[in-house]
Amino acid sequence: MSYHVDQQIKTTARVRNLFASAFLLASAFSTVNQAAAQKVMPPPTPAAITPPSGNTAYLVGNAFGTQGYTCLPTGTGGTSWTVNPARPEATLFADFFGQTLQIIAHFLSPDANPNQFAPNPLPPGGNATWQSSFDTSKVWATAVGHIDAGSDPASCPNAGAIPCLLLQSIGNQEGPTGGRLMAKTTFVQRLNTNGGSAPTTACSVGQTQLVPYTADYYFFRADQ
Repeated sequence: MSYHVDQQIKTTARVRNLFASAFLLASAFSTVNQAAAQKVMPPPTPAAITPPSGNTAYLVGNAFGTQGYTCLPTGTGGTSWTVNPARPEATLFADFFGQTLQIIAHFLSPDANPNQFAPNPLPPGGNATWQSSFDTSKVWATAVGHIDAGSDPASCPNAGAIPCLLLQSIGNQEGPTGGRLMAKTTFVQRLNTNGGSAPTTACSVGQTQLVPYTADYYFFRADQ
């Protein structure tokens, strides 16, 4: 009898935990959607990485990830680390109800829905991609402006890190069930970068290395 009671208690606890997790995720999803209707306040930025007027920040995520580098030959017969094409892999987080939750995945993928700003032809290696962890909507973007890390105390203070960027959407896609969190993104700012710069060590052609970095990504959409 005691065994069955213990099993019932454990089962009840698991069910409660599942309901609590589901409620937390549903609440976070609702909060993210509400954030999309509210104003996020990015720091002031130099003109080179400031979106055009008529675009407003609606979402921000704190990124933890790596920047990938490949060793390639140089024109002088040597070798060097290169980030072209960029190979970012990062996870973006935000705090909801005292919990830190993943909200976006950042990676490289082919632009499946290019817009009028997309290069033609598209890069064969794919484009920088941000995908919502809630509704799987996506935005693809390419850099249209940058400043060196350490050159602006308010938005890019950490010297020696990867540059801070302004990226313009070159494609958007709704999630399979109609999710639109990233589907209206027009610009992305990569600010407050830390780490991620190319290695300074000698390398052999074909060698790869992943360098950790953190950054804040601000997402903008056109004003209604």
